[in-house]
Amino acid sequence: MRFTKMQGCGNDYVYVNCFEESVSSPQQLACAISDRHFGIGSDGLVLICPSKTADCKMRMFNPDGSESEMCGNAIRCVAKYVYDRDIIHKKEISVETLAGIKLITVNTDENDIARTLTVDMGAPITEAVEIPVTADVSPVKDLKLSAFGREFTFTCVSMGNPHAVAFIDEDVSTFEVEKYGRVFEQDAHFPHKANIEFVNVLSPTHLKMRVWERGTGETLACGTGTCGTVAAACLNGISPREPVTVDLLGGQLTIEWNAEDGHIYMTGPAEFTFDGEYYNG
Repeated sequence: MRFTKMQGCGNDYVYVNCFEESVSSPQQLACAISDRHFGIGSDGLVLICPSKTADCKMRMFNPDGSESEMCGNAIRCVAKYVYDRDIIHKKEISVETLAGIKLITVNTDENDIARTLTVDMGAPITEAVEIPVTADVSPVKDLKLSAFGREFTFTCVSMGNPHAVAFIDEDVSTFEVEKYGRVFEQDAHFPHKANIEFVNVLSPTHLKMRVWERGTGETLACGTGTCGTVAAACLNGISPREPVTVDLLGGQLTIEWNAEDGHIYMTGPAEFTFDGEYYNG
C-alpha cells in the first residue's frame, strides 16, 4: 500500500490516496500503522476518498482504531495533498467529513505550492446535548470536574467533536497533561468521551495550549481543539472575536471566530514528510 506521511504543526498522520488505493479494514490498519515501534508511526490514519457531495472526502482514524468526526490539522494536509498533486487543483476545496462539508482556502507561494491553508470550521456548537456533555445549562462554561484531589473548571464546545477546555494559571509547559487528561477524557459527563485542553492566557489575542486527544493521547497540536479553545475564550470574555494566535507544542495556529457569519476560521501550515510503501501482512 502506498502512503504519504504529512504533518500540520507536528500533528502527524499517515495519508492514503483512496482515489488509487483500497483499504478494507481502516480500523485495524490504523492501529498497526500508528505504532511508532512496529508500524510507520503517527497520530492516526487518514483516508483521502472520492465524494459524491464534495471535492473529496476525509476519513480519520485514531491509533486505537476509533473513527473521529474531524481533525483540523489533518484536513489542511488533505487539501494540500489534493492541490499539490493535481487531484483537485483549485484555490477553494470542499472536503466531506463526518462533521459535515468543510471549505478550505489554499494559500500558495510563488511556485504555486500550498503553504498555509484556511479552513472554514463552521460555527461552534455550544448546546450541551449536541456537544454532547451532561449539563443543566448551555453554553457549558462552569463544568467542575475533579481528579487526584484537584478541581478544574471546564468550558465545553464541539467543533464536530467534543472538547472540554480548562484555563489554568500554572505554566502549561510543565503541567501534567497525561495525568489529568487521561482521566477527564473518560469522565461520565462525556457520553462520547472528550478531547481535553489545558490553556494559559498570555494576552486576549495570544493563548498557549496543550491537548489530550480522545483515543490518541497527547499530540503536538489539535486543530479542532485550538478552535474550541478560542471559542471557549470568547464565551468567557477572555478573547475578542478577532484573530487569536495559539501556541501549540508543534507550532502556531491563527483562529478567528468571525463576528459576522459566526464561523470559526483556522489558518495554519501543512507539510509533506515522506512517501512510502507499507507491507500489510
